[in-house]
Amino acid sequence: MNPTTPTNNEFESTYALLVRSEEKSRSLLETLVYTLLILSAVFSIWQFANQPVVLPTDKVVGAPSEAIAAHRG
Repeated sequence: MNPTTPTNNEFESTYALLVRSEEKSRSLLETLVYTLLILSAVFSIWQFANQPVVLPTDKVVGAPSEAIAAHRG
């Protein structure tokens, strides 16, 4: 038996086969979905960052104002 090696015309890499068989409409749809996903994440982070922080100052426990004034002066 004489084993034959494939010529350049017969041999294609897996990557070349995937690129050649790529569906253009699916690629466009995936790009749109990923773009919307990223934009929604950015919007959520922005919305959280702009939310005001309200601290309950009437329940803050600290040194009395007389002790602070005596320490300063």
